[in-house]
Amino acid sequence: MENQTYMDDFLFEENMPMVGRMMPDIVLEAYHEEKITTVQTGDLKGKWAVFIFYPADFTFVCPTELEELAELYPEFQKEGVEVMSVSTDTVYTHKAWHDTSEAIKKVTYPMLADPAGILSRALGVYLPDEGVALRGTFIVNPEGKIVGTEINDNSIGRSAKELLRKVRAAKFVAEHDGKVCPASWNPGDDTLEPGLDLVGKI
Repeated sequence: MENQTYMDDFLFEENMPMVGRMMPDIVLEAYHEEKITTVQTGDLKGKWAVFIFYPADFTFVCPTELEELAELYPEFQKEGVEVMSVSTDTVYTHKAWHDTSEAIKKVTYPMLADPAGILSRALGVYLPDEGVALRGTFIVNPEGKIVGTEINDNSIGRSAKELLRKVRAAKFVAEHDGKVCPASWNPGDDTLEPGLDLVGKI
């Protein structure tokens, strides 16, 4: 009931873009390190986090995304970023998939279960006619604010490398007041400092 109340409050902030909203504080079960546990999204405040929604276990594009993310998970951890995948499957389906798929066996980050679509609905990625989520990605800063999103049709896979680049850029601008990152910025590249002296010169 508490999850539902929070979700309703979150959803009815009319005309507010997703970027800039606070991540809803919701408790979900998760399959992690061969155990069933719970994750409260609000407990992630104080660190960077990314939530990777995908439509379903035992599908086709999804294992390629989660495997690529698993291979880069150590790089996210070096940045102090927690990674969580989310689908509307149960934790038991997550376990079965983890046990049988060579790609998913590589996953060591928490796999959240959202069978009621609570978090998926709150973040606007739930497809009620299918009971699954779109490929939604959400970057959340240590204050619990959503600072980046990407939502794809379920036929279009995402790039974990590009997500890592975006997270690094988000961290950089958060730590360097007044600086912004230009297109395709990577750590070590030049940044920009907006001002009248740059108007018309880029």
